[in-house]
Amino acid sequence: MNMMTKTEMLAAATLGDPRWAAIVARDPEADGRFVYSVRSTGVYCRPSCAARAARPENVAFHASAADAQRAGFRPCKRCRPDEPSIGERHAAAVADACRMIESADTPPTLEQLAAHALLSAYHLHRIFKAHTGLTPRAYAAAHRARRVRDELGRSDTVTQAIYGAGYNSNGRFYEESDRVLGMTPTTYRAGGADTAIRFAIGECSLGSILVAQSDRGVCAILLGDDPDQLARDLQDRFPQATLIGGDASFEQSIAKVVGLIESPAVGLDLPLDVRGTAFQQRVWQALRDIPPGRTASYADIANSIGAPKSVRAVAQACGANLLAVAIPCHRVVRNDGALSGYRWGVERKRALLDREATA
Repeated sequence: MNMMTKTEMLAAATLGDPRWAAIVARDPEADGRFVYSVRSTGVYCRPSCAARAARPENVAFHASAADAQRAGFRPCKRCRPDEPSIGERHAAAVADACRMIESADTPPTLEQLAAHALLSAYHLHRIFKAHTGLTPRAYAAAHRARRVRDELGRSDTVTQAIYGAGYNSNGRFYEESDRVLGMTPTTYRAGGADTAIRFAIGECSLGSILVAQSDRGVCAILLGDDPDQLARDLQDRFPQATLIGGDASFEQSIAKVVGLIESPAVGLDLPLDVRGTAFQQRVWQALRDIPPGRTASYADIANSIGAPKSVRAVAQACGANLLAVAIPCHRVVRNDGALSGYRWGVERKRALLDREATA
């Protein structure tokens, strides 16, 4: 009977550890998760270290640099594992830039942000977009939009809210108000009062369906099992809006949406009233670019919009989508192809994908 030597046992233990694959690949995404030490040299390194590969029997894994140092190893002079990684430094620079944008009365320029971060404007722009999914300018616009909504809820007048949100003039804000709020600021401040939204509830093969339409287009397509709950969901969005039951002409819109549910590959010949943040708008457009019968992962979507590190934010944007099937978030699956969560139920997601696959 063959007996493994101690060296062979050590090597086998290392090769069987999933962290070894990250070391072999010099994966920068693994930096910060662990460090590894090399007995033959007495040093410890980051997983991404470009030094010559160590023999697996000489490698040990440590949860942190402090653990490696307590075990008697010194930091590698090449990858400097005792200092913040490039990714950590970039993340800190982006977080600092976000705080600078959020605290400024007037949005700082890209050059001002870059000078503060001690980076070039090009480099800051690139890493900012990679970490947040937005350019600094788009992030500033989205932050100011949030401030407007908050200020409209607590200021005595619309004018106070506009200046409190950092706009230098009423005219500048009113040029953007429809895109930012989806309605005039006075109407938004009143909780959607004087906003007419027509809606109707029907039945389709996936259960109950609610279709709502503003004067800009279809603003909600909701699926569920309880018609009353769908109506409450719509009312919660605009508690002061005037909700009008659909008339005969509106029934044609309902029929088109039901047709989309039954045959998703056909598409929807109706205007959409799509409201969301700049990042959500980019995600939703990427979803509409997925052909019927095809799927994409959250990581695929994040890469397609130039924000590979924003996978979680992409998933949140999918969950915020109120236009079922019209914005096809049902075509997004996990990296392994398995179906993940769906606002309207995984079984409905599976049914929609099955219909598209056989169309």
